[in-house]
Amino acid sequence: MIRHIVLIKFKSDTSEQTIQTLFDRLAALGEQLPGMRDFDASPSLSPEGLEQGFKHGICIDFVDEAARDTYLELPAHKALGGELVGLADGGINGLVVVDLKLG
Repeated sequence: MIRHIVLIKFKSDTSEQTIQTLFDRLAALGEQLPGMRDFDASPSLSPEGLEQGFKHGICIDFVDEAARDTYLELPAHKALGGELVGLADGGINGLVVVDLKLG
């Protein structure tokens, strides 16, 4: 299992509705990918205050690396990723992406 984690520092003028709509559209990609198991996205709830401006996150579980790679190559994912980068403070520098192997 692969856990794909994305932390986002959105531009300050990005509305929560815009963010949620983008998250919903990303989650819907699971309908095209049988290897996508779980999708969660939300603002940070951490009481520690260590987000360094990365106040939203996405966590997607894939059955394996091949399923993750298929997701990354989907034209719809690339389009939505472009939107995400456009909303991120600093563009691509407003994102942190980490993939973890589970189990």
